[in-house]
Amino acid sequence: MRDLKNKLTSGKNTKNIQTKKGKSFGYQVLGFGAGGGGASPFITATGGTITESGNCKIHTFTGNGTFTVCNAAVCAVNNIVSHIVIAGGGSGGPKFAPAAANASGGGGGSGGYREVVSPSSPYSGSPLDGYPSSPNRITVTAQGYPITIGGGGAQTPAGPPGQPGNNGSNSTFSSITSNGGGSGGADKVAGVSGGSGGGSGGEGGPGAGGSGNTPPVTPPQGNNGGSGGASAPRYGAGAGGGAGGAGGAGSTGGSGNGGVGTTSSITGSPVARAGGGGGGGYCGAGGDAGPGGGGAGNGNPACGTAGTANTGGGGGGGGSGSPSCRGSGEAGGSGIVIIRYKFQ
Repeated sequence: MRDLKNKLTSGKNTKNIQTKKGKSFGYQVLGFGAGGGGASPFITATGGTITESGNCKIHTFTGNGTFTVCNAAVCAVNNIVSHIVIAGGGSGGPKFAPAAANASGGGGGSGGYREVVSPSSPYSGSPLDGYPSSPNRITVTAQGYPITIGGGGAQTPAGPPGQPGNNGSNSTFSSITSNGGGSGGADKVAGVSGGSGGGSGGEGGPGAGGSGNTPPVTPPQGNNGGSGGASAPRYGAGAGGGAGGAGGAGSTGGSGNGGVGTTSSITGSPVARAGGGGGGGYCGAGGDAGPGGGGAGNGNPACGTAGTANTGGGGGGGGSGSPSCRGSGEAGGSGIVIIRYKFQ
């Protein structure tokens, strides 16, 4: 037994055992130990409010900020991020004066709406998915990307004559700019062009609605505002355009309804955004809000409503509402930027 023990623990056999252990340890250091400082298989980033949906992270910006990419993904296709960029909506146009007859303001147009659904972070997007057009795609690298969120056009009080409302402001992410929504026109004043166009004011027309998709991009970032009515008894105002449809026209029967917005599930659940504002009412109710954050038109007896914040909705037009709100064109809703990518 002693001879056998000596053979296993001394001389040539001992040397062989130690050599094998050394080689094994060296393999572990050079092989597995080297992975800690290597490139990331997925994007890592900071900025905005971060949530998760399945294998994707979503960064939502409701105010100005920076989307900072700390590490880009090894696989190039994973660096093409999904995104929505929505500008601020235009305000509704004012009524000429609180007690003036035959007057109503047009609804504000929604802020421009631009979206890309990347194959690496798919979801149910809107019909306005711009991925097929390569200029719409953003391929990120390890750097900071300033984010600008456009404000909605400010509320416009009644009068003086000949003045439209206020346009919304642009939103930006990298090379993508969505243009602010056009404001509604006042009586005898046409709607203003923008991401979506504002509706024309009633009376003294028919005035034209503002042009949407201004400046033009593909797919279009918005739609035209509605024209205003020119005849008694109601002199209805046109409504603002939305991302999904044009604003309704005003008529002797009443004011136009806001253009519909569009729906996307970029955050993991469907949300409608970028609806147009309803036209202001004279001697009747104002136009309905466009689905997707648009505001209702000011009319008898109800007050109008502003576009919803962080949807880019257009504000409702001014009209013959109650004394507390009579004549004012309501504010547009602020914009939003949402970025989505695969993180695992």
